[in-house]
Amino acid sequence: MSSATSALRAAFTTKLWLTVLIALALGALLGLVAPDTGAAMQPLGDGFISLIRMLVGPVIFCTIVTGIASAGALAGMGRVGVKALVYFEIITTIALVMGLVVMDVLRPGDGVHADPDAIKLTGKASEYAAEGEHQHWYDFLVNIIPESVVSAFVDGNVLQILLVSVLFAIALKMMGERGAPIARGVERVGEAVFGIVRLIMYLAPIGAFGAMAYTTGKFGTKTLTSLGTFVGLFWATGIVFCLVVLGVVARLCGIRIIPLYRYFKDELLITLGTANYEAVMPQLIEKLEKLGCPRPIVGLVVPSGYAFNSDGVCLYMGFAGLYIAQAFDISMSVWQQLGLLAVFLITSKGGAGIAGAGFVLLAASLSTTGVIPIAGIMLIFGVDRFLSMMRGIVSLCGQMLASIVVSKWEGVFDRDRAVLVLAGGVPADGAAPADPVPAAAGGKA
Repeated sequence: MSSATSALRAAFTTKLWLTVLIALALGALLGLVAPDTGAAMQPLGDGFISLIRMLVGPVIFCTIVTGIASAGALAGMGRVGVKALVYFEIITTIALVMGLVVMDVLRPGDGVHADPDAIKLTGKASEYAAEGEHQHWYDFLVNIIPESVVSAFVDGNVLQILLVSVLFAIALKMMGERGAPIARGVERVGEAVFGIVRLIMYLAPIGAFGAMAYTTGKFGTKTLTSLGTFVGLFWATGIVFCLVVLGVVARLCGIRIIPLYRYFKDELLITLGTANYEAVMPQLIEKLEKLGCPRPIVGLVVPSGYAFNSDGVCLYMGFAGLYIAQAFDISMSVWQQLGLLAVFLITSKGGAGIAGAGFVLLAASLSTTGVIPIAGIMLIFGVDRFLSMMRGIVSLCGQMLASIVVSKWEGVFDRDRAVLVLAGGVPADGAAPADPVPAAAGGKA
């Protein structure tokens, strides 16, 4: 009995990745064998994502407040924020350029010869397009201010929660010793919130099963086959981006990319199954701290990365934009593509808190350019679920490295600890580091 209990406990803790993998396989099988039954499993996946999303606001708030409160001078945190934004812009630009170049070279949309006048926006795609047409390049700046402190958490808008959390943390820091008891209280609340996350993660295999069963049951292989080249090319490019581009970044930080992905295998598989990388934010924060990134940096970089560092969305937008143009036989010059790149760089920052963000932002970008008909989104709407799986994985991989890069840049990344943890070892202290962010420029304490 004890061995069975141990095996069951391991299946939902140390071997969670294997349990999720089996659940994904079973979900895909159910969707293919009994499509209607598979599609009916949607509530399982949606329910799991909703359970995690309800905690995103508290996780961001508690993490940022305790991170800044335990950091050094506020100027040090400001410097961390600037460095994070610089890194975000560089990597997302590379993702966009890579998507555009691959599409220009391989041109999978040639030969489709679609007629924009014959395509009508219907169903969910019509809703996404309508929302996208009302999006502006400056929306993410305007919408960062919530109607009230409470509404930011009610709506689940990541940008608004970031603003409230940072302002509260700064005010708390300015209070000095009088604010210390409040900071400790927020830290205790954060521990309880992460405890809830660990409880919810027991349901991860069920959520992954339901989401995969719904995907294969609802869309099936027929839909995938019709645009198989486009989907396959996007997946291949996403994998190359994660292994090569992010692999180079990892090497510059003194670690190897494959062990890093192995360390985050649970989160990668959950993202694959649910097509939603927000669902693993709490675990990502915990694991990065254990890996050797100081809590103040992780607490600021990870939440802001979910708003500003969507590598997968940028890769997707470059891909989808040119595919639609090629399908409509629209020839775009280098200058037009550079203009498209500039638009995508701006509009991609507005995805936090938007359902179907990648699709909405694509619609917003196309309506802004006026060169590519927005009705073209119908050409890829049927396979968007398959695209969103890789979108989420690429964005998650970028999120894994962001805190490591900034920590390395600040001179506080514990590489020895990271190498030990990635090799499967356990640090002597067994706890996550909580080194303060150095106040001096250049990251020296």
